Amino acid sequence: MDASTLLLFVPACFALNMAPGPNNLLSVSNATRYGFRRSCLAGAGRLVAFAGMIALASAGLAAVLHTSELLFYGIKTAGAIYLFYLAWQLWRAQAGEQMASAAPAAGWWQLARQEFFVASGNPKAILIFTAFLPQFVDPAGPVGAQFFVLGVLFLLLEVVALAAYAWMGARMHKWFAQPRGKRVFNRMCAGLLAGAGMGLLLSRRA
Repeated sequence: MDASTLLLFVPACFALNMAPGPNNLLSVSNATRYGFRRSCLAGAGRLVAFAGMIALASAGLAAVLHTSELLFYGIKTAGAIYLFYLAWQLWRAQAGEQMASAAPAAGWWQLARQEFFVASGNPKAILIFTAFLPQFVDPAGPVGAQFFVLGVLFLLLEVVALAAYAWMGARMHKWFAQPRGKRVFNRMCAGLLAGAGMGLLLSRRA
């Protein structure tokens, strides 16, 4: 690919990766409860979901979401319900010593599934890939190869973003060491997740 195209793509893509969203919020929350390493490992769930979306976008199958209103709203509703479920769990989470002793019970596989379902439950994501990635593709060149390069770069930058949010969460663990602080943080995250779910329900197709 042309170097000038990549110089435009990388900062624009990284800004997209770093934008606050449900998955990045999960990285922060998981890091405060389970540590930096487990939060980063859990991010593999969203990477798998995003890789699948990029593959669909490159194959042109994302057009189905544009034409099928029922499918779009079905996926969106399921994603919103799952966000509300996570928000309810966080709101009711115990902030005392019981929570600290119960935290290791959640393995990285369980957290990775959460990341995967949150990413997969947002049909807007694949529409973003459909609208964003093609802007940097030269139709005169090998389109499939260009999508592959852009997709790999997106996922690598997503790794940096999830690690950055997990690091912030790990730092917050010290700030919210007291039960009261944990309760406030959990309920703040719950409110943001519920807000993201509401936004997903109210959003329209691009």
